[in-house]
Amino acid sequence: MAIRSIGPHAVSADDPLPSWNDADTKTSITSFVQRVTDPDSTDFVEPALRIATFDNDGTLWSEKPFYFQLAFALDRVKAMAPMHPEWKQTQPFQAVLEGDMKTVMAGGKESLLKIVATTHAGMTAAEFEALAYDWIQTAKHPKTGRLYKDMVYQPMLELLTYLQSNGFKTFIVSGGGIDFMRPWTMETYGIPPEQVVGSSIKTKYELRDGKPVILRMPDIDFIDDKEGKPIGIHSHIGRRPIFAAGNSDGDWQMLQYATMDHSPSFGLIVHHTDADREWAYDRQSAVGKLDKVLDDAPKQGWTVVDMKRDWKQIYPK
Repeated sequence: MAIRSIGPHAVSADDPLPSWNDADTKTSITSFVQRVTDPDSTDFVEPALRIATFDNDGTLWSEKPFYFQLAFALDRVKAMAPMHPEWKQTQPFQAVLEGDMKTVMAGGKESLLKIVATTHAGMTAAEFEALAYDWIQTAKHPKTGRLYKDMVYQPMLELLTYLQSNGFKTFIVSGGGIDFMRPWTMETYGIPPEQVVGSSIKTKYELRDGKPVILRMPDIDFIDDKEGKPIGIHSHIGRRPIFAAGNSDGDWQMLQYATMDHSPSFGLIVHHTDADREWAYDRQSAVGKLDKVLDDAPKQGWTVVDMKRDWKQIYPK
């Protein structure tokens, strides 16, 4: 069996997606890739135009009980608390320090953005990169006990490598913070930092002790979610993807942008159906809600991955 290394993973010439069960979902993926890479096919796409975009949370790695970047932010609140004694009587920080996630989440988007803005700003870009990288190397999920970075989906790692080995340029397009993801996406996914599109806070350039730095400010600059995803793709990539993968209604516009009135193209939706090996959720979930996209999938010709049925394994062994 011929094996070749691509990024941090490997592709088998006989079966490039070994963790996928032999079913319609796997066949639809390989058939599309074969068509767009065959010079004799009417669907052939030049390598420069083979752009694939992937959501991160819930698509490339898990996202329960809440987004992993929020776990990073909560840990930062605890680490910064000694310098902010007022947080013991100030919400939402008081709830974080007391482990009261119900109150934290009850504060909604405003509360979460306040936590993120406070814990992600007031430092240089290099300082934040070091914090994010160190955290991802050591932080563990409270339920599984796994490192967060090990809760990536083995079938999706294989899919990324399969596309990369067939001339696709793969991008992450996520609502997560661009600077939170960039320090570790190459090591984890084989995707370099310049191919990561995400939400961002405002920054400014200044000299510190005669050295140029990028300073992170406590204000949101861009939210790369919903209609923000096509905007982020246009601004950062400059090409319309022919392959897009997501798992929630937050990916609806990206899937539309990649596939509607655009052929050949492929839309992939990860449906969380495996409560035993991961989590089962969709329409009523507060995190990763999959409702409208699930309804639109058959109308738009998007392929839905049933995790329980289609994947032999969830995480790398």
